[in-house]
Amino acid sequence: MEEPVLFSKKLLSVGEDINNLLLRYFLSPFKSSEYFNFYHDIDINMNEVFACAGKIFAHPDSLLEQSQNLAKHLYEQSTHPKIKGGEFYVVYFKDCILDGETVDAVGLFKSENKDTFLKVFPAGDGFEIESDKGININKLDKGCLIFNTERENGYVVAVVDNTNKGVDAQYWIDDFLHVRQRKDEYYNTQNVLSLCKDFVKNELPQQFEVSKADQIDILNKSVKFFKEKDNFNMAEFANEVIVQPEVINSFNQYKSAYVQEHGLELADDFTISDRQNCCGRGSNNPV
Repeated sequence: MEEPVLFSKKLLSVGEDINNLLLRYFLSPFKSSEYFNFYHDIDINMNEVFACAGKIFAHPDSLLEQSQNLAKHLYEQSTHPKIKGGEFYVVYFKDCILDGETVDAVGLFKSENKDTFLKVFPAGDGFEIESDKGININKLDKGCLIFNTERENGYVVAVVDNTNKGVDAQYWIDDFLHVRQRKDEYYNTQNVLSLCKDFVKNELPQQFEVSKADQIDILNKSVKFFKEKDNFNMAEFANEVIVQPEVINSFNQYKSAYVQEHGLELADDFTISDRQNCCGRGSNNPV
C-alpha cells in the first residue's frame, strides 16, 4: 500500500534556538563547488521545480502553496519501492551570498532516515532511560538550494544527495529536480584535470614508452599549472605540461574522443576556478 502524502496547512514559525539548529541542518552539508542548472528537453518552463521556484521568488507569500505543489511533484517521482518516505521541507532564505552577490534562495530538503536517541532523566532516587527516534541534524539526506540568479539559464542550483547511491537513487537529481551540471569555471577546471589524468594513466602508456615517474611528473606539472595560473589556455597548457609535439598531438586527439564520449563542452580558454566550497553562503535569514 502506498504511503499517503500529508501537507501542512500553515507556515512553520520557530524560535531562535530551533532556527539556528535548522540552519545548521539545512546548510552545513553544502560543501561542494559543483553547481547545476534546471533544464527541460522541450521548454525550461515545463520543469516543475524551476516553475515553482520562480513563482516563490516572484511572490514570496506563495511559499505555502508552492511547497504543496513541490511536495506533490516529489511524491509522484517517488514510485520506486526502494525510495524511502520521509519529511519534505521548503524554506525561503533571504540575503544569501553567492560568489560575492547577495541573492535570495529557495531550499528544498528531504529527511528519510531516523536515528535512535537515548534520553536519560532523573526519576525519584535514580534515573530512567528512554529511547526515541528522530532526525540527526548532522545527517541531511537530500537537499537543494536554488539561488535567485541566472534565471535565463535555469537558476544556479546546489545539490546534496547522501543516500540511495544505486541506480534507483537518481530520482532526486534526475526525476525530481531535473538538473545538469552548470558549465562554469569549476566545470571546465575539474573536467580538464580529469581529462589530463585519464590521458596520462590510460592513453599515454599505450602510445609511448613512459615510466611511472614520467606519468607522475606530467600530473604534477598539470596540478602546478592550475595552481599558479589565473587563466587557462589549452595550447599554453599543452606546451608547458605535455611539451613534446607528438605527445601533444596524441593528447588533442584523445581530448576530442573524451569530450564526445562524456558529453562534455570544454572551453579552450577560461578562468581557473579556485572555489573551495559550494558558495560563500551567508544566509542567516530563513523565512
